[in-house]
Amino acid sequence: MTLPNGKHPVIRTRDLTKDLPLGKTVVHALRGVDMEIFAGEMVGIVGPSGSGKSTLLGLIGGLDTPTHGTIEIDGVNITRMNEDQLTEIRNEKIGFIFQFFNLIPTLTALENVVLPIQFARKARFSPEKRAKELLDLLGLKDRMKHRPSELSGGQQQRVAIARALANNPPLLLADEPTGNLDSESGVLVLDALREIRANAGTTVVIVTHDRALAEKTDRVMTLVDGQIVH
Repeated sequence: MTLPNGKHPVIRTRDLTKDLPLGKTVVHALRGVDMEIFAGEMVGIVGPSGSGKSTLLGLIGGLDTPTHGTIEIDGVNITRMNEDQLTEIRNEKIGFIFQFFNLIPTLTALENVVLPIQFARKARFSPEKRAKELLDLLGLKDRMKHRPSELSGGQQQRVAIARALANNPPLLLADEPTGNLDSESGVLVLDALREIRANAGTTVVIVTHDRALAEKTDRVMTLVDGQIVH
């Protein structure tokens, strides 16, 4: 399926189900989720705590496997891939942004962004040149040599965004990207994600508990008890 303007689904799930054992019981974290997110969209996924948001993001990102159902990323069915295959998909097609940045504290901003390019199996860029371009784009030209402890929370998150974009993935997955930031820094991070989408056509999916943030995306999906209700 494609949209009339020719855009194709970067994410497609069908009957996506995830059951999690909890002692002698089973928690139905996701209950048959069907969704499509198209190239170049910025989509917010919201819902109360325990609704399955992070579980859904982890499955889309190939960090976990579903109990039932299928997941396609950029037209590739990743549902039953082995770990080596999933690692390749994550390296080539998906960038991750986390709430707590996950930067390596002993490395500079530049070195943190260079790292995933150096580890990519198919190096398509000059690692340092690419990292400098991304940090410059995100307003960190004068912070490249600074370590995480020398950066503000908003600056660290922008470094994390640059790192997620290092290998030019078509899909960016953000798990509570502003959850650890003050409101002003959160706005800067959201603006950075919008600029990346506008300049590179990257598809952006943001999981957040903040409905006001989600409402600034193109489309909002609401998860309740493991199902999309809106």
